[in-house]
Amino acid sequence: MSPAATAAQSSSSAAAALTVKSSSKPGSRVALELGVPGERSQAAYERAIESLSRSIRLPGFRKGKVPRAVLVQQLGPLRIRATALEDLVDSAFREALEQETVAAVGRPELSEGFDAVLERFEPGQSLSFTLELDVEPTPKLKSTKGLKAEAETVSYDPARVDELLEQSRRQLATLVPVDNRPAQSGDVAVLSFSGVFSDTNEAISGGSSDAMEVELDDGRMIPGFVEGVIGMASGDTKEVDCTFPESYPQEDAAGRQARFTITLKALKTRELPALDDAFAQQASDKATLAELRSELETRLKDDAERRGKANRHNALVEALVEQLEVELPETLVQQEIRNLIEQTAGQIAEQGMDVKKLFTPDLVRSLMDTSRPEAEQRLRRSLALKALAEAEGISVDDKALEAKIKEVSRGLSQQGNIDPQRLRQVVADDLLQKQLLSWLEANSTISEKATASEDGADGSTKKAKTAKTSSKEAKGKSDKTTKAEA
Repeated sequence: MSPAATAAQSSSSAAAALTVKSSSKPGSRVALELGVPGERSQAAYERAIESLSRSIRLPGFRKGKVPRAVLVQQLGPLRIRATALEDLVDSAFREALEQETVAAVGRPELSEGFDAVLERFEPGQSLSFTLELDVEPTPKLKSTKGLKAEAETVSYDPARVDELLEQSRRQLATLVPVDNRPAQSGDVAVLSFSGVFSDTNEAISGGSSDAMEVELDDGRMIPGFVEGVIGMASGDTKEVDCTFPESYPQEDAAGRQARFTITLKALKTRELPALDDAFAQQASDKATLAELRSELETRLKDDAERRGKANRHNALVEALVEQLEVELPETLVQQEIRNLIEQTAGQIAEQGMDVKKLFTPDLVRSLMDTSRPEAEQRLRRSLALKALAEAEGISVDDKALEAKIKEVSRGLSQQGNIDPQRLRQVVADDLLQKQLLSWLEANSTISEKATASEDGADGSTKKAKTAKTSSKEAKGKSDKTTKAEA
């Protein structure tokens, strides 16, 4: 190629170069002002015609062999220009990202709208437009060391061991008939009942049963129901006034007065097993009561320590978030909201409910609104930890990562296909988070907020696994749910 030809080609390439000017906008957004030369707009138009010609079928012409003039007449200039503009914007955006090294999250938007740009678009003529898009936020921390946090402590309560043993005894108890005394708290009553709303005398839907076993304990039924049964003898019938709680899930019953006609058909009491080695063998895999007590004590101490540690870590991260300076891009917020809704849907599906029926468009919109604060908080926590890792140069050691991946992989060997890259990322994130939390504990001050007893609200009693479910307790129990139940 001659020097003149090379110079001409270089000049042509320069003339056809895309011009890019970027500027920051609020909300972790960037505006990209793009200038597209006429040569590129003409090339996009030609590609659009070629692409459309391969897809259109016209009588008398072979596919892909439709003359240009006929093709333009059939498709219309507007459709061709729109196809060309879509291609032009997409290719220009991808090239602009490389030029400006923009960390894009989500798709860009034409600031003036597609139709407005289409009106100005003429093949062969230069074109300018502005794309706006969300980008990865740049989190910064005002401070990382010397943070102060208050965390609720969780103490081990030895009395919980006795409580759990009593729960197991109740689960393994034998129900025996009672006919020589009236009903009292803790009994199991077989009842027939029907209820009406006091203000209208209208029958309560689901508020009746011919033979239902009811445990006479507080909180089992709506307020007033169990209290009304206590003191009745087998064969007695009486009317009992009750009140549905304001928080009752069925709106037509919430807060309303009700009247139930109740007949006590039979009465049973629990005969508890003796608290001995035989009980321990029935309730667990331990040979003696002493071993069972020791296991429960260990479980409860471990659980108290775990929850106390979680409280400390949560308090430290909250303190770190207070030091965070960041603008959350809407794309990431919406993505986190979707994650939360998907988690909720998964939990509902695990309970055997039909997610498609429950998750109506109105419910999804409502969930998107109500989930926003939690989504934003989760993002802030994640970004605060990310900023801490960068500010303090905290990273995962390669050897530790490989060892942990091997350990986790052994446990997952029976679970089918596992994406190794995804597994690596999850393990790395988990190790890094543990390192960051340990660093925060070592470089912050944590004071006690208050003392929580070991019987916290996270369901530790369920995790203690104190006993097997007694088939005797379940025998004969009706699965029917009524509106009398709390």
